[in-house]
Amino acid sequence: MQVHLVAAGKYHDIDFARLELLKLLAEIPEIRTTVAIDYGDLERLVDCSLLITYTCDVVPTDEQVAGLTSFLERGGRWLALHGTNSVIQFDKDGAITPDIAPDFMKLLGTRFVGHPPIEPFKVRISRDHPLTAGMRDFSTLDELYLSERIADVDVLMHSRFEGGACPDFAEADQAAQDVPILYLRQVGEGAILYCTLGHCRGHYDLRPLSNFWPHPQRCSWDYPEFAEILRRGIRWGFDRQI
Repeated sequence: MQVHLVAAGKYHDIDFARLELLKLLAEIPEIRTTVAIDYGDLERLVDCSLLITYTCDVVPTDEQVAGLTSFLERGGRWLALHGTNSVIQFDKDGAITPDIAPDFMKLLGTRFVGHPPIEPFKVRISRDHPLTAGMRDFSTLDELYLSERIADVDVLMHSRFEGGACPDFAEADQAAQDVPILYLRQVGEGAILYCTLGHCRGHYDLRPLSNFWPHPQRCSWDYPEFAEILRRGIRWGFDRQI
């Protein structure tokens, strides 16, 4: 049972997220995992059933997007987490999220545009599905990701954004909307399972924007519901009955 994990990027405690994901993968003794810091090792996907990504501001080349598409079309599954769909730059007005990787975002089905300040919000089960069976609505503390929906996605969990500005993002004044938290996207014989939860940041992860972040953040990583979503996502990667 082969897994390829890409864990890399900016503004997050990638080491923490990578370790937590490897711990969860280690709960299934049959799994063997390779780890990368970008999309440059996609030849590994030839032997893999599951790709997992926890990234921020990491964009594959056009050739790598084609490789990801081929992996999915032939039946591969991709568990994409948190900032995988994010491109973040900074100007004098704050963070911006330019649309500079349209083919990659179309493959994922969504493109990150911003989030309000971290605060508690309710996650609701959107419909019956084996991935949500037996789970109930729950509250978490995390970044509520607002994303442009680019392709058809099957929303399994959602939250509600009541509208307004996102102070840290120059272009993220958004209308009230239901926000996908967990969704499926079918691509050929394979599929993407995207979960937007999972922000984390340590003291030194905002460099060079800030030399020291005073309050480390673990957000949904501290909640058992998020761990359950991840465990189910890993099982989904190998169980075609889900």
